[in-house]
Amino acid sequence: MTATAQDAMFWDPVVRSETRPDGSILVWQEGALDPCPAAITDAFMDWAARTPDTVWMAERGPDRAWIELTYAEAAARIRAIGTALLGLGLSADRPVLILSGNSIAHALIALGAQHVGIPSAALAPAYALTGGDYLKLRDIADQLHPGLIFADRLEPFSPAIETVFDASIPVTTLTGTMPGRKVIPFDTLLATPPTEAAEAAHAAITGETVAKFLFTSGTTGTPKAVIQTHGMLVSNQQIIRQCFVFMTKTPPVVVDWAPWNHTASGNKVFNMVHTNGGTYYIDDGRPTRDGIARTIENLREVAPTWYFNVPLGFQMLLEAFETDAALRKTFFSRLQMLFYAGAGMSQPVWDRLTRVAEEMVPGGVLLTTGFGSTETGPFALCCTERQKTSGNLGIPAHGVTFKLVPQGDKLEGRIKSPSITPGYWGNDTLTAEAFDEEGFYCFGDAFRFADPDDPAKGLLFDGRLAENFKLASGTWVAVGPVRAQLTDDLGGLASDVVAAGEGQEDLGALVVPNWTALAAIAGDGTQGVALLDHPAVRRAAAERLAAHASRATGSSNRVTRMIFLAAPLEFDRGEVTDKGSINQRAVLRNRAALAARLWSDDARVIRPAEAEA
Repeated sequence: MTATAQDAMFWDPVVRSETRPDGSILVWQEGALDPCPAAITDAFMDWAARTPDTVWMAERGPDRAWIELTYAEAAARIRAIGTALLGLGLSADRPVLILSGNSIAHALIALGAQHVGIPSAALAPAYALTGGDYLKLRDIADQLHPGLIFADRLEPFSPAIETVFDASIPVTTLTGTMPGRKVIPFDTLLATPPTEAAEAAHAAITGETVAKFLFTSGTTGTPKAVIQTHGMLVSNQQIIRQCFVFMTKTPPVVVDWAPWNHTASGNKVFNMVHTNGGTYYIDDGRPTRDGIARTIENLREVAPTWYFNVPLGFQMLLEAFETDAALRKTFFSRLQMLFYAGAGMSQPVWDRLTRVAEEMVPGGVLLTTGFGSTETGPFALCCTERQKTSGNLGIPAHGVTFKLVPQGDKLEGRIKSPSITPGYWGNDTLTAEAFDEEGFYCFGDAFRFADPDDPAKGLLFDGRLAENFKLASGTWVAVGPVRAQLTDDLGGLASDVVAAGEGQEDLGALVVPNWTALAAIAGDGTQGVALLDHPAVRRAAAERLAAHASRATGSSNRVTRMIFLAAPLEFDRGEVTDKGSINQRAVLRNRAALAARLWSDDARVIRPAEAEA
């Protein structure tokens, strides 16, 4: 495929901008958004009628063979499930709560509910599998009041269900029972004959009908139920179709692992496939040391036309691409686009991936990203022009108006679009805070123009106005709890810590030392900066860091490396507020070089392994 041929696969935008008297800047592109269907399942049913035998979704069976489901088969099951759920009296006030991960059954119950105007809500399975007090799961249960719980295998989820949810709430599952609770076999839902009432319920769906709830903690650390209406979802898919024109001509084939409880895959990729009559292969791998082997196995067998991953996943795949000619040949055989999100891609990974693509495809393959959030559907900004470096988020898509508002030395991004959420379920205060006086949704993130003189050249991410950040895996880090926990776990060695690691694979910390405690551990009269290199101090810090890491539940709260700050924090540089608290952003900005050395062989870095030495 030549560069010219591929460029024709995308919309050729005409970008407009306006600088207003208050200093804010509006950016949009010409051209209206085409009409959309009423319900997110309308396109699915259309494809079921037009291409009934096309495989819609496939997953690995126990023997690793692909289990496939066609559009016609799936459409019949969706109608049956929808009818059954209506019979259970479910509604927006009593939605379907989905506890387990990606599967064909998960997809069917979500679409079955949505088809008849009943919302579904897919949760991260970890909420129900980590044990303990299930605090986040309790919070979610209090917000949604589910009328039915789905788990593909009931046994691992039973403790959480018994602990958190009232015994009157039934469950549906493929396998398992729960004494004292009504269990509806999933096959019973599939065997329900469709009724006129179900068809009437589908016909009554409007753009304002709630299709699903997605939970995001964002910068607060507390799960929020983001309302996703049918109007949001269908308009977002139309925005995607008008940006990625090739999907209107070539139904997409995707091999995707990303969880459906997140907007990137659960909204964009999941709906993108059936909106365009494509095929979704559920990748049971992950961008982890163990999980990447399954992703590679799946990509050896299925050639995607459109491929998404987080930067860490691409980095892991590159190691295989560069040594496995057969994998490389299959993967690129019909590839039309590479899309990364969830975190920034490093330039070395960008360069390696671009080089491999150019070797395999004449003219290369567009490698790109965009920007959006759970509240925006998510598709909002996207770059469809070839770039030499990573990071360009592109321009507002069709129907999207992007507003940049001065906030100190930054420009905060805000957005209007037909795919913006109406708000947070049951929380009018949070909803009001999320929008400005003109009705623009506020990201809370800063942006800048790639070329200040030409908005059409795209936008670059310019930092989070809030403290929280994402790791390379796309995992959110709730900075406040991490700082508090690590300070506690260091057992008096630190007066405070600053969490670092945006775009890294793991967390690090800059630690404000408690000089008195360090001197006591040294015990030999050593004072001042010399304490930071004292063997007893380093050993004690490593031991406590190791204990902290062993108690952590995942990469989002496990700090694996630290450096003691030798120089005091400075009020005049904004590192300490007038209340005496630490300004995390200011410290990381002012001491960026030191923070970066956390992931180097700098002798100042303390790691848990030192505790074993």
